[in-house]
This record gives sequence, structure tokens and C-alpha cells, in this order.
Amino acid sequence: MNGELRYRRILLKLSGEALQGSAPYGIDFGSVESIARQVATVVARGVEVGMVIGGGNIWRGEPAAARGVERATADYMGMLATVMNGLALQSALERIGLHTRVQSAVTMTEVAEPYIRRRAIRHLEKGRVVIFVAGSGNPYFTTDTAASLRALEIEADVLMMAKNRVDGVYDADPNRDVNARKFDHLTYMEALERRLKVMDSTALSLCMDNKLPIIVFDLTDEGNLLRLVEGDRTVGTLVS
Repeated sequence: MNGELRYRRILLKLSGEALQGSAPYGIDFGSVESIARQVATVVARGVEVGMVIGGGNIWRGEPAAARGVERATADYMGMLATVMNGLALQSALERIGLHTRVQSAVTMTEVAEPYIRRRAIRHLEKGRVVIFVAGSGNPYFTTDTAASLRALEIEADVLMMAKNRVDGVYDADPNRDVNARKFDHLTYMEALERRLKVMDSTALSLCMDNKLPIIVFDLTDEGNLLRLVEGDRTVGTLVS
């Protein structure tokens, strides 16, 4: 049965909003448990899973910088928000029996391992879910860029961008335009030139330069992640 897998090692990028769910702020534990169940399903199929999490449900660097917080400081605060999200996700994953490791790009040995590439790969080979937090450890870089970087470093087969109630990439905002058209497939250059909201341009360029495929999909439909790793091309939008 394992021969049917299309992707054997994935990097799953979650926005902070994916953990927020329908809550007005912070973490919705029902949403976190839903994510944990989906990850458990693909791990049971033999998929190695790395994860990168945003922090926008708790703190956003750019708006804070616009209100007067020094930009680098605002971004470091955002990195700490991703650590909180990562620990919440680790707790949910371990409650349902998965072995996990949290690796942080900012040193905080009491709560997470430091990010060490070879150690991360070894954890994945042993079937552990590795949650990468604190972005890339650098201000001015988004967690999208961190996800692209970590996916390349761990030699993932694909970068999966999980969205909250958006089932792919559209030519307009589907929540505002009833005529918005969903793309099944895009090239990297099309996504860049049309300024489609796949990920920020730095992250997209990194994937393009290294030929790392990206899939944008809706995580709120609980079967989607498994369908994708099994090669279902009807789910989400492929950027390659």
C-alpha cells in the first residue's frame, strides 16, 4: 500500500490563522486537534513530516512596526509567537501518540532543541514529526521564506502551504469576487508576475531557483492532506 505514496517527505507550512480557527484571537484547540489528526493519518502511511508555523494569530511584526515598534524587534516578537504555536501543536500531536521534536531557530534550550539540519533529518528518518519554530531566526524574513528554506534543507519532496478555508490559488479574492477563478496548476513565473497570493516573493523565488514544487490547499477539509500525499491532483493548486 505504501507504494501508492506520491510524496514521502513533506514540509507542511501552517499560518498562525490555521491554529486560530474561528477564535477571535490566539489558539483554537479544536483546530489544533484537527491538524494533529491529519498529520497522524499521513504519518501512519509512512510519510515523514516537517512543519513550519506562523505566528500571526498572536503577533504580526509588520503592523507593529508601522505603529512604532522597531522592525527587527517586532519581528523577533513574532518569532516568539511561533514558538508558542509550535508547543501547542506538539502537545496535540503527542496526545494522540505521535513522537515529535520542536526545533527553534532562536536558542531556547529549556523548551526546544536548537535547529540542527542533520539532527532534523535523523528525527524524520525515525518517524518523528519535526516542528520548526522561530522562522529562520532572522528579522525581515517571513515564515513563508523559513518554510521554503527548511523544505530545501531537509530535502522535502514538496512544500505544502495549508490555508484556512481557501482551497487553492485564485485570480481574485474568492471571498469578495464570485467570478474568481481557481488555478489547478501555475508556473512559478506566472505566480510571481501576476502577484498571486501564493507566498511572499522571496520564498517563491527560492522554490523556483531550486525546483521545489508547492501545493496550496485548504486544511479545514480533513481528508485533503492524505489525498495530496497519495497523489490526488484535484486538491488545491500546484505551483511548479
